[in-house]
Amino acid sequence: MEGFRFNYRLRVRYSEIDGQKIVFNAHYLTYLDCAVTEYFRDGLQLDMIKLAEQDIFDVVLAKTTLEFKSPAHLDDWLQIWVKTAEMGKSSMKIDFAVCREGEQEPLVSAQTVYVSYDGHNKRSRPIPDFVRERIERFEQGE
Repeated sequence: MEGFRFNYRLRVRYSEIDGQKIVFNAHYLTYLDCAVTEYFRDGLQLDMIKLAEQDIFDVVLAKTTLEFKSPAHLDDWLQIWVKTAEMGKSSMKIDFAVCREGEQEPLVSAQTVYVSYDGHNKRSRPIPDFVRERIERFEQGE
């Protein structure tokens, strides 16, 4: 996928389809969550659990938009493409493209807004410089 450097692969399971025999819409949120977790872990090499436990960096989901274009079906292999599209002081927009493996046209396009979060004070806080730099380097292909 043009413009994306990271993807996560998964297979549609029986429990994820609905009466129309397509992936039930709510499961796409789980797919995005799985993909962004691996983006931070494998793509950015950030241990989000450790960073959160040490009160260094954690995020909360503020917004998700999904655009459904075509359905996925049982046993389809999906590639969920992930990229950080924009970073503000304390938030980041992450884009997703869910494609059937081997295809370039997204079945679903999505964007999430994550906010850097201070769990102790229950409020947003700036994205740490080292996280910002790691994302920028990764997305620029360095």
